[in-house]
Amino acid sequence: METQDLNEQPMTRLDNKTITKRLYQYALRAKKTFIVALIMLVIGVGAELAGPFIAKNIIDNHMFAIEQPFYETTASDTNAAAYNGKFYKREGLWAEGATKGTEAHVLQSGASFYFVEGPMQTTTGEKTYANGKLTISSPQGEQAVYNAVPLSAGELFSFYKPELPSIYKLIGLYFIFLIISIITEFGKTYWLQSSANKVIQQLRIDLYAHIQRLPVPFFDNLPAGKVVSRVTNDTEAVKDLFVAVLANFSSGTVYMLGVYVALFILDFRLGLVCLFLVPVLIAWVMIYRKIATKYNKIIRSRLSEINAIINESIQGMSIIRIFRKQKQTQDEFEQLNNDYLFYQNKMLRLNALTSHNLVNVLRNLTLAMVLWYFGSAALGGFDSAISLGVLYAFVDVLGRLFQPMTGMVNQLAALDLSMVSAGRVFELMDEEGEAVTDGSMPRYKGDVQFKDVTFAYKKDPVLKNINFEARQGQTVALVGHTGSGKSSIINLLFRFYDPQQGKITIDGQNVRDLPKQWIRQHMGIVLQDPYLFTGTIASNVSLDNEKISRERLEQALRDVGADTILADLPKGFDEPVVEKGSTLSAGQRQLISFARALAYDPAILILDEATANIDTETEALIQSALEVLKRGRTTFIVAHRLSTIRSADQILVLHRGEIVERGTHDELMEIDGRYRQMYRMQTGIGSNAVPDGTERPEDREVPVPAGLVGRTT
Repeated sequence: METQDLNEQPMTRLDNKTITKRLYQYALRAKKTFIVALIMLVIGVGAELAGPFIAKNIIDNHMFAIEQPFYETTASDTNAAAYNGKFYKREGLWAEGATKGTEAHVLQSGASFYFVEGPMQTTTGEKTYANGKLTISSPQGEQAVYNAVPLSAGELFSFYKPELPSIYKLIGLYFIFLIISIITEFGKTYWLQSSANKVIQQLRIDLYAHIQRLPVPFFDNLPAGKVVSRVTNDTEAVKDLFVAVLANFSSGTVYMLGVYVALFILDFRLGLVCLFLVPVLIAWVMIYRKIATKYNKIIRSRLSEINAIINESIQGMSIIRIFRKQKQTQDEFEQLNNDYLFYQNKMLRLNALTSHNLVNVLRNLTLAMVLWYFGSAALGGFDSAISLGVLYAFVDVLGRLFQPMTGMVNQLAALDLSMVSAGRVFELMDEEGEAVTDGSMPRYKGDVQFKDVTFAYKKDPVLKNINFEARQGQTVALVGHTGSGKSSIINLLFRFYDPQQGKITIDGQNVRDLPKQWIRQHMGIVLQDPYLFTGTIASNVSLDNEKISRERLEQALRDVGADTILADLPKGFDEPVVEKGSTLSAGQRQLISFARALAYDPAILILDEATANIDTETEALIQSALEVLKRGRTTFIVAHRLSTIRSADQILVLHRGEIVERGTHDELMEIDGRYRQMYRMQTGIGSNAVPDGTERPEDREVPVPAGLVGRTT
């Protein structure tokens, strides 16, 4: 059953003209190799099409040339044929102005050849031999009778013998063109595909670089699997456009152009007969693409959705198994896969009903027309007919015309799929990204001020009139129920988003006036679930930053107590880390993220539930390290465990996007307010629930992305 396509992301749809123009601009980046490939292609086409002309020359000027008049000569040379003690030279082999002797002819009737001495009125028409007489009947009913002598095989060979040196030369020339064709075919294929690889390499680099510049809100609505699909599957389909489609269409176009030139050189009438193929092919391409584009857009969309569900399933495999969601996940995957198969089969039916069938019909129709019109006339001996050599060359050249046509038609499916994929890639690249500003700014002190800040992800504000100030070296804790706005403040601080009202300043300067990368350069974050990259423990601390020496990262690891916790690892700080650090414990991963923050020495440090996943023993070990880490820095702590923020210089209690209480731990405990009730609930001193503490859908907020200290986006 046909299902409706799902919108992955509201993007501007590009037309084929725009896509083609942008692909052409990318192709220009490898224009030198493309030009070399095109030159090779033209030379190869010329060399290959020389074959039929050589064959025509052999047939018309040598094999059937013995039906031209012969003249007796007294000289015995390589161009003369010996017969009955006399020498005869064919008309085309006489030097200009030479004296010719008695005229003679060698004519064929059926499978036998006959020698006729003397001039003849005509040599064309139906020939019959009987009783030493050769009768030639014209189409108009006139007859001419001549005395003729049958030729034996040896005598006939003597007339062909003078033709052999020229035939051998032509055959040698044919092999030379064949070698040229082989060399140019290799060069064309190599240079064309190497050019395509360079183009796709640059396209992937540009696409990946643009993804790094896309704002965080863009990824809120587009699953990671769909982004991966565009970087991998769609760019690979674009590669097929340059490697297979472009190779077939460019070579096919040049080849067909060369074939038409050859057809008109052979016979002007033959070329005119075959011109009808061009509009038929163009019309077919337009009709096919109109139908196929609709299917291919859905096919690429379904493939992205399949990648997205696979990516999500792998990341959440433990949850799927714990809650026994395998069957539901499998059903969702099968539904997408079946839908993908449905449209793939539609494309297969479209290709099976057309492509090769179309070319066969056109080939047979053209050959039938030519053989009917020209072939019958030639065999009948009419003067208006073409020679057998021309007819042979034409059939050969015409067969070569349909070879590239078959390749072009069979590549229509890949062409349309590649254009759809290219459109998806360029649509993603057209998404507005964050400006990247080179350079850096001096490390700021870290005095942060929020003034009348109001912010909403969509319509409903998640922060309302937020006002607070954090001085250098102070620790500010953000507490409140889920959805109260804690992570939204951090998002604004990192400038993943900007507020709709109010302003945020760092050292008195509005953050909107500073490049985002410069601000983040001196910020660090430690998340509740830290993100580790594939590499080693040491590389995850330095993130391959050349400014962080080996001594500095090892000192950072020791300062946070990692040398004790990681001491049991076989390779110590050089222990390999797999994706997300899944082979390390939660405490080990957290220690590495603490060391990372310390090594980058940020002016503003954010601890987002940094000790929530750490056991009590490990937490005690790093509490002292935290004091070292926070020293001299403005620190923001997002905390649910209130016991970890008792020493904070300022605690901001948020509820539904507003700061409802603020002060130190002791000051807030003196007030019988929300903070005191939360603290009593966690410590067991009281059992009163937090008023209105139930999470509402509108209170939910986008969590802080897995940002990296010192990394710019």
